Amino acid sequence: MNVRLLKRLDDLGLYLSKCEDTLALLALGSVGVECGHIDEYSDLDFFLIVKKGSKSKYLDSLFWLDDVYPLAYSFKNTVDGYKILFEDGIYGEFAVFEEAEMDPISYNEGRWIFKKAECTTSNVQSKPFEPIESNDVEYQINELLTNLLVGMQRYRRGEKLAAQRLIEFFALNRLLSILPSIYIEERGYPDKFNLERRIEFRFPVFANHLPLFVQGIENIPASASHLLDFVTSHFKVNDALVSEIRKYIV
Repeated sequence: MNVRLLKRLDDLGLYLSKCEDTLALLALGSVGVECGHIDEYSDLDFFLIVKKGSKSKYLDSLFWLDDVYPLAYSFKNTVDGYKILFEDGIYGEFAVFEEAEMDPISYNEGRWIFKKAECTTSNVQSKPFEPIESNDVEYQINELLTNLLVGMQRYRRGEKLAAQRLIEFFALNRLLSILPSIYIEERGYPDKFNLERRIEFRFPVFANHLPLFVQGIENIPASASHLLDFVTSHFKVNDALVSEIRKYIV
């Protein structure tokens, strides 16, 4: 069991429970009711529930995370939450909601880290997060990098198919969506409904890299390594996040 991960959650819970404008901290996934499945490749997944009018305080500044343990990286990937990396390598994803927002949203059963008496929310429900602008280059790069990190964690756990989908499909598609920021696109070939269509004709120079990015389920680390090298050679990215990804690739 990943004691360090659970302690980080408990520390967050202790800190947040003392804040007057918080109501509850709900742990999800492997740190929620599935604690029996937690391992060294698991990450933090949680909802912070706050009082009316307090949501922006916990989204506009991540002081409450830094106060518990310093952050090395943060990426606001939905209107409600972030993907984060602490300086000690713990990765997590979270969202912040006011209690009135909880009923219509989607989530699996969770585990209360703390819940104040005035909180009436259930720990069982099910709405997809609303993404921020998905065509933004910075957004796509951060999604790509976190796809690589989570994908490689799943690979090391033995989940090769899940890793292959995250790295060779989702991460690669993030890259395809921002190719016009790197290359001049050949005219006459785009298919706005399918990123993969005619990619060899639209971006012939990039197409030479495809065999390196899609090496198959038995060569996932190699695919991830080449994707990471390509991204870091073309964009300025968070060094701590890149170092954490490389730990799982080697």
